[in-house]
Amino acid sequence: MNKLPRVPDLSGKVAIVTGAGRGLGRSHALALARAGAKVVVNDLGAGLGGEGADPAPAQQVVEEIRAEGGEASANGENVADFAGAERLVRQALDEFGRLDILVNNAGILRDRMLVNMTEEEWDAVIAVHLKGHFAPTRHAAAYWRERAKAGDELRARVVNTSSPSGVFGNVGQANYGAAKAGIAGFTIIVAQELQRYGVTVNCLAPNARTRMTEETFALSEPPQGFDPLDPANVSAVVVALCADEAQAITGQVFHVWGGAVNVLRGWSAGRLLEAPQGWDPDALLGELLARFPEGVAPPGMIAGMQAAGGRSLQAG
Repeated sequence: MNKLPRVPDLSGKVAIVTGAGRGLGRSHALALARAGAKVVVNDLGAGLGGEGADPAPAQQVVEEIRAEGGEASANGENVADFAGAERLVRQALDEFGRLDILVNNAGILRDRMLVNMTEEEWDAVIAVHLKGHFAPTRHAAAYWRERAKAGDELRARVVNTSSPSGVFGNVGQANYGAAKAGIAGFTIIVAQELQRYGVTVNCLAPNARTRMTEETFALSEPPQGFDPLDPANVSAVVVALCADEAQAITGQVFHVWGGAVNVLRGWSAGRLLEAPQGWDPDALLGELLARFPEGVAPPGMIAGMQAAGGRSLQAG
């Protein structure tokens, strides 16, 4: 007899999911609700580029959760607004009495090659992604610190959303990739700061079929059978990280593609060039050319540099 897959029990917990009206956020909100959590579904209802506002997407997800017997409420705050993020956290506390889980997912796209990117396109993307992670986390952390100082034993969770563009890079997304790389760094530092209060902080860099990725990468229709780009694959990781049993897992960045969950490693020490008394520029240049006679560059840049007439470059 086949058994249903075991789902961590999140009964009694309260979660906020930002950008939860569509795509990954919607999938996360539904998955957390199915695991027993009460969910505040946050979504401004803006377009892909952050324009406009519409309460309908968040409310629709709330209705889906309620139709399945769960508890949820809608929130339309802009998470990049510091006061709005505080109101979002306050709504969870006022309506459900507590906050245990924060999933930062809201984001926009303003893709453009660097030489054509405007200041506004840069600022908008950095604000929604990077400040949109900082502001809700800051207010949630203040609440959790207060509870910890009052003697409560916490098992609180923050799950952030980076991107393969942020950890691996992608042409035409300097603003988006920089914000997403910043989120990975933000995750590591905040995990160190909040560990003392019983809060874990982790980060996802997911590949998934969403409104955002379908337009950017022209993804094909879902295949028959298992779909490696189904957002539900990513939501399973979210639910696992929010379980009480995951208390010792923190400060990690997970790349998710289908059934593959890769625990990433960030900057690490590579080839060492050492001069006991410090380097003279000419000597350092000579050492670099000796160590890397064919040059050194990230994978994928070699052909472009050769086409542009540059020195042949290889990954080191």
